[in-house]
Amino acid sequence: MKNYIYKIIIATIALIIVFEFTIGRKFNQIDEISNNFLTKEGRKRMINSIKNEMEKATEKENYLTEDERILINKFISKIKKELNTTKSN
Repeated sequence: MKNYIYKIIIATIALIIVFEFTIGRKFNQIDEISNNFLTKEGRKRMINSIKNEMEKATEKENYLTEDERILINKFISKIKKELNTTKSN
């Protein structure tokens, strides 16, 4: 009977440890992300982070690479063509 109890205790501890190092970490990450969206301080941090990134982007001389500029230009041109073909009321 003692061996059975020891095995149960060891198995329970092992299960708790495995849970904490696998699924428990994911729950912690999800909790941190939800705190960023649900708390006032988290939203302020996100807004400040976005502002900082925008400021860094405006300080760069060329934000986009040549390939990105060409791709975006083609995309905008296509949208303009599509909008010009609509029938007006």
